[in-house]
Amino acid sequence: MFLGISATAQNKLSAETPWQFNRIVRFYPNPSSAVVHFETLKGEEGKLSLTIFNFMGRKMQEFRQIPGRIQIQLNDYHRGIYIYQVRNKRGQILESGKFQVLK
Repeated sequence: MFLGISATAQNKLSAETPWQFNRIVRFYPNPSSAVVHFETLKGEEGKLSLTIFNFMGRKMQEFRQIPGRIQIQLNDYHRGIYIYQVRNKRGQILESGKFQVLK
């Protein structure tokens, strides 16, 4: 169970097939060269923030109160691995993961 997300969203974690492995967000395509799309669970829109770091730990972008879908342009991203963190309003990390940029 995840702290900081609604009971409705927690139920959706196990009820919806696309949200495998108890993920709060899903992202695609991975790897990518131009754009990465992030989608949050229904009911969590505006309740979460998304931060992206390069592999050295430098913050690349931060989005507060992300909507249900967000599109990230990779124009300023170099080839490599990037880490994302999803946080609730209290700043707790609910999920993290990585994606690859190919250029």
